[in-house]
Formats: sequence, structure tokens, C-alpha cells
Amino acid sequence: MRVLLIASAFNSLTQRVHTELRERGHEVAVQLALGDEQVRAAVARTDPELIICPMLTRAVPEDVWSTRTVLIVHPGPKGDRGPSSLDWAITEGAERWGVTVLQAVAELDAGDIWASADFPVPACGKSELYRNELADAAVTAVLQAVDRFRGGLFTPEPLDYDRPDVRGRLRPLLRQEDRRIDWAADDTATVLRKLRAADSQPGVLDELFGREYFLHGGHPEDELRGPVPGAVLATRDGAICRATVDGAVWIPQLRPRRTPGGPATFKQPAATVLAEHLYRVREVPVSPAAAADRETWSELRYRERDGVGFLEFAFTGGAMSTDQCRRLLAAYQEAADRPTSVLVLGAARDFFSNGIHLNVIEGASFPALESWENINAMDDLVEAVLTTTDKVTVAALAGNAAAGGLMLALAADEVWCRESAVLNPHYRLMGLYGSEYWTYTLPRRVGAEQAERLTSEALPVGAARAERLGLVDRTRGGDAAEFRRWVAREAARLAGSPELTGRLVEKKRRLAEDDDVRPPADHRAEELRRMHRNFYRDGEPYHRLRRAFVHKVCPDATPEHLTELLGRPE
Repeated sequence: MRVLLIASAFNSLTQRVHTELRERGHEVAVQLALGDEQVRAAVARTDPELIICPMLTRAVPEDVWSTRTVLIVHPGPKGDRGPSSLDWAITEGAERWGVTVLQAVAELDAGDIWASADFPVPACGKSELYRNELADAAVTAVLQAVDRFRGGLFTPEPLDYDRPDVRGRLRPLLRQEDRRIDWAADDTATVLRKLRAADSQPGVLDELFGREYFLHGGHPEDELRGPVPGAVLATRDGAICRATVDGAVWIPQLRPRRTPGGPATFKQPAATVLAEHLYRVREVPVSPAAAADRETWSELRYRERDGVGFLEFAFTGGAMSTDQCRRLLAAYQEAADRPTSVLVLGAARDFFSNGIHLNVIEGASFPALESWENINAMDDLVEAVLTTTDKVTVAALAGNAAAGGLMLALAADEVWCRESAVLNPHYRLMGLYGSEYWTYTLPRRVGAEQAERLTSEALPVGAARAERLGLVDRTRGGDAAEFRRWVAREAARLAGSPELTGRLVEKKRRLAEDDDVRPPADHRAEELRRMHRNFYRDGEPYHRLRRAFVHKVCPDATPEHLTELLGRPE
């Protein structure tokens, strides 16, 4: 079928639906919900048989939904209505939640129901829940609704609050007065729920050192304690730890509240934002190995089992600043020195990596210089993985990866990917040529012609297509926990394989052969030459595009590469 996706942003869920529908043979185009006239023009141009709205913050024009079937993906169970569905679920401690695919009508979220799916609500932030459990359930429901529409025999179910399976209700917008933390009264569990319900947007408004900030993200702390609830007890790798009435929590990011007439603000590492106030606050480090056995905030964890080392890294939003790259490199080098034969890299769930940290760069005194430092730190990390010859390295992608973060994964000997992950192997939408040895690793995996196509088309790639192309080696279904258990079993099997020694010998031979043809260092040098131009030459679009991304500037039009109806990928 011809399917038009209308969305407020081409976000992770919209990309997931895009790749899943194309994988099943549908022709798919995208229109950003930038205005009624643009939506009408997209409908006229594509003449879709079905319109799906995976993520929408404004109503579809009546003359569109009244003449065509328009399906809205709502992040709540049957009967749930309102703009803060996930926020309420986390705030109130729901153990299970749902996704409903319903038909657009005049009254928001009140249309006939085409499909629904439930999912568990683990103890995590809203954005992580959205990209994982919710996205999995949403895809299940969307595909079921598409099949029902295509079959032509299904009658959607009217919303009826008397039905026992309709357990949702109309809820208001969750406002800042509802989110506010009472540090003198709220226990740690309550504080965490409030922080997690607002972790990406809008944050929790609070006061620190006489100024208002939005707090983003919340993680428990098992050891540190303080006598004054709300006080900043410690810092660690850019995050701050604050006391609660019965414990403490870590907050990784802050965003200053914008003052009237003042410049726009954006999220940055909390300790960076509060730097002038933290001169008496101690830095409390934790090693990756120690963090693995604790309930505390750490971006890095390391554990060993059955001859396999597991180096887990989880960076907020998947972005990796210069400092984060350097810390991960140090942890990698330490893990590489351990007496294991297989080393697995990647988060236990959610993002693998999205490359350089655009927010930190935007906040730097000299963004071009910080960009240069960041890309070199990424390259150093990739080089370390590429040149490890005494272990088999495995990149385990439990979640999405993009740009330099995906190229980091390609530096490993094997790439294992959860079937729900979406990959974006390109840089050009940020005005960058790209580095991280991509001109060496990407053609080596998919061929020069396909590498050129992937990087120029700048479209998301689903896991199934990535495996067909050779971009990844193996894929596996299930949720993040099931994927991680599978990775552990397969890595242990690989560590005990009689072919392991032969693989390492072949790895050394191939690296030596590549050095003779064109050393990987030459690829890096050429990539960095072009990146230096992106960062420093007048007229390059990178700085403008980065600012627009960081400050969430609404585009004027849908990018052309998304508007064309695209069928099944090769």
C-alpha cells in the first residue's frame, strides 16, 4: 500500500515505523506536521491509501481525516486521552501501560480503536521507555492495524468506557506544579518517579544556588547520604548527586530557565552548568568494575563471565563528549588488558551511540575547537577497537545507533543487533563529511557502492535490512533483557570456540594486509582533513545545523529525502 506518515518529528518511533512498513513491502513517504497547507499538499502529492501518525502534537486537518483513514498512535492504553500519557504512567508508578492505534476524529484521542498493545513499565526514564518497550508495542499495534485495514473486513471498535478492557481515562496536561519536588517531604522513590517522568522533556523545574533550573534525568544512589534534603552532595563525570529525605539521587543534566529577553537555553551536564557553585563539592568517582555491582549512577560498567568481558556504556541521548570518549577509551584499554578472549561493547539497553555531543559543543567557548577535540577523541576510541588483535570484539546494539556512534560499532569484529534497533549510517544531515574511520570500515562491510548510497541517501536502516547488507552480522528479537541474555550466551560460546585462535590470526593478517594497501591511518587523516574544513571554513552548514538541532528549531519544510514514496529496501 501507499502509506503517508505524518509526524511532528522524524523521531525514533517514526523512523522505526518507517523501516518496518518498508520492510513489509509498503511504499512510505513522510510529511512533517508543519502546517495544514503542507499536510494537504503532501496528501495530494502522494495520494496515500492510508495515513499513519506515529508521533503528533497537533491535529490533522479535518478535510484530511474526514476523507481518508488517518490512524493516530497514542502512547496510552484504551481509553487514555491527553498530552501527558507516559508522564502520568511513570509519575503514578504504573506497572503496565499500553499503546492504542485509533482513528482521527474531531475530538482528540476519542476515535474508533484499530489496535492496541500492552507493555511493562520498568524503572527507567520516559525517553528510554519510549524508545524501547513503548516502541516495540507501538510497532506491534501499527502493523496489526495496517493488516486489518488492508484486509478490508475489520470494523474498528468505538471507544466505550463501560468495556472492562478500557482502563484509561482523560487526563490533563501534567504541569510543573504537579511535577515539583518537595525535597523535605518526598522520599527517594517519589523523587525518582518525578525526575524520570520528565527526563527528556520538559524537565522538573527546581531551584539551585538561587537560580531556577530544569532537572533532566534521575538515578538512584546506594551509599551517599546528606543531612539536608536537596543539598548537592557530590559530582561524578558531569552529574550531580542530591540528598533526599531517605537517600540520594543523581541528576545528569540541567537546563537553566530562560530569563525574559535572555538567550535560549539547552541541556548540558549538570556539573558544567553549576561549575561556579561546586568548588566545595567533592568528585566521587567509581570504577566500571565497582559500578557493575552497585545501584549508583555510572556511564561505564564492566563485568566478566565465562571468559567474556562486558564493557557497558550508557550516555544520555547516546551522545559522547570529548571527556566521555576519553573515559570510555581508558575503560576500554583496561578491559583489553584483562585475561579474556572476547570483549562485548554496548549498553544493556537503549542507545549504543550517536557520536559527538552536539549540546556540549554548542555550550563550549569555541565550538569549532570543541568539535575538533570531540571528533579526535572519537577517532582515538575507534582506533583502539580496530587495532585490538588479541581478542574478538563484539558490538552489541540493544538500541539505536547513528553517525559516528554506528561507525564505532563497525570497528568491532562482529556487530550483533536487536531486531528493533534503527541505524543511521550517515553524517550529511548535520553538514559533516564524517570520521571514525568510516571510509575504511563501512565499504569493507557493505562495498563501496552501497557505502556511498547509505551515506548519501541519509535514510534510517532497520535491523533486517542491515543484516542483508552486511552492515551487522547477526540480529535477534525479543526485548532488551532477552537480547542481552542471548548476547551473553553467544559470546560465551564464541570464547569457548576451537576456531577462536584461528580467527585472531586471521584478524592480524587482514590488518597487516590492509596496511600494505592503504593504512587505516590514511583514512583517518583524510577524513579529519575534510572535517576540519566542516568545522572551520566559512560557509560550511555544520554550525548552523548544529545550533538548529540543539535549540530544537522547527524546520520550514520536510526534508526532500523523506517526501518521496519509497518501497521495499533491497
